Amino acid sequence: MSDELLDSETASKRLGVSTLTLYGWLSASDAGEFQIRGQAVTIDYFQSGRRGQGRIRISKNEVNRLLELMRVRPKSHRRRNRPTRKQARQHITSSLGRPDD
Repeated sequence: MSDELLDSETASKRLGVSTLTLYGWLSASDAGEFQIRGQAVTIDYFQSGRRGQGRIRISKNEVNRLLELMRVRPKSHRRRNRPTRKQARQHITSSLGRPDD
């Protein structure tokens, strides 16, 4: 299965963020600090060059995975019960009136 590799500009456009933001995401992912919607995420990417300072390539499947993690799905509303009417003077625990002699 061959997967198309996208350059950082194309990948950032597909994700809807700037290229600089994508670089920040990759840096945070390398440090283990990247989260999407409260979920820890690592981003798999390729970097060419002798010392790993060349062009960044990200697979199309990885970009699609990130898009799915960013997707917001509406949650069903939980039905709330009506509040029950509480008796007045709940804090009084003894019987009212004059004490019996």
